[in-house]
Amino acid sequence: MIKRTLYFGNPCYLSLKDNQLQIKIRNELKEEVITRPIEDIALVMIDHPQITLSHNVIKELQAHKVVIVSCDDRHMPHSIMLPMEGHTEQSKRYRTQLKASQPLRKNLWQQTVVAKINNQKEVLRLLDKPYGRLEVLAKRVQSGDPDNIEAQAAAYYWATYLDGFIRDRYGEPPNHLLNYGYAVLRAMIARALVSSGLLLTTGIHHKNKYNAFCLADDIMEPYRPFVDAIVYDMYINLNLESFLDTTGKQQLLSLGEIDAQFGKKRRPLMVGMAFTTSSLYQCFAGKKRKLQYPAMI
Repeated sequence: MIKRTLYFGNPCYLSLKDNQLQIKIRNELKEEVITRPIEDIALVMIDHPQITLSHNVIKELQAHKVVIVSCDDRHMPHSIMLPMEGHTEQSKRYRTQLKASQPLRKNLWQQTVVAKINNQKEVLRLLDKPYGRLEVLAKRVQSGDPDNIEAQAAAYYWATYLDGFIRDRYGEPPNHLLNYGYAVLRAMIARALVSSGLLLTTGIHHKNKYNAFCLADDIMEPYRPFVDAIVYDMYINLNLESFLDTTGKQQLLSLGEIDAQFGKKRRPLMVGMAFTTSSLYQCFAGKKRKLQYPAMI
């Protein structure tokens, strides 16, 4: 079952009643009350200063492994709240992850880079743009990507994605749309990793000592092109050059509902993320050798 993403961009009060999330929305005319089953929720995004959550709501959301994302004054996601425990064998899984050898980590990163480049290739193909260069680069990725093929592929990909476009977090549109989409994706991947009992701070490639989400930043790489495809459509067809409106946010928040190919099966991304993170642990434990990353359909 696909879990739901709830976005709150107006003043409201969130509380708990009969083990369900109760949402009280006040406007000039009346007070409206809506309820949602907590077990059906995967992510809650808080995007207004006049939203109140009771402690019981936070406790229950975390108990059901719901990610709570808070936005800043620019309406951009800036913090993620996750449960401390996500799996019954958490300490065992932490130890298994931390014991993973360097050759294994390099092999996993190679798989990650290849999957990312292949999905970038599919984005360009869907946009009817030249993608042959990425096919060549994907075949040149070695264990650990010592030649930094990922960066070479990215340089070609972004230049082809939009004429004259430079991917820069603080750059010109549609960078702001990509930032928002990647933040949503990062929260979803973090949730899946925690649910699989994995330690977010220890990545297979990312090692920044100031980054608490190194593993999420690794595993989300092959998922990024799915955001890119949504953003291209939004930027070209909806003309969202500077302002990210509610419609645009809803499109990016629906990322988890997109179908992708995971091996021989087609699954929504939200469901498939659990298979990716589960396969990652199986690789750490020596039970599998291949990560189950999504392929664009």
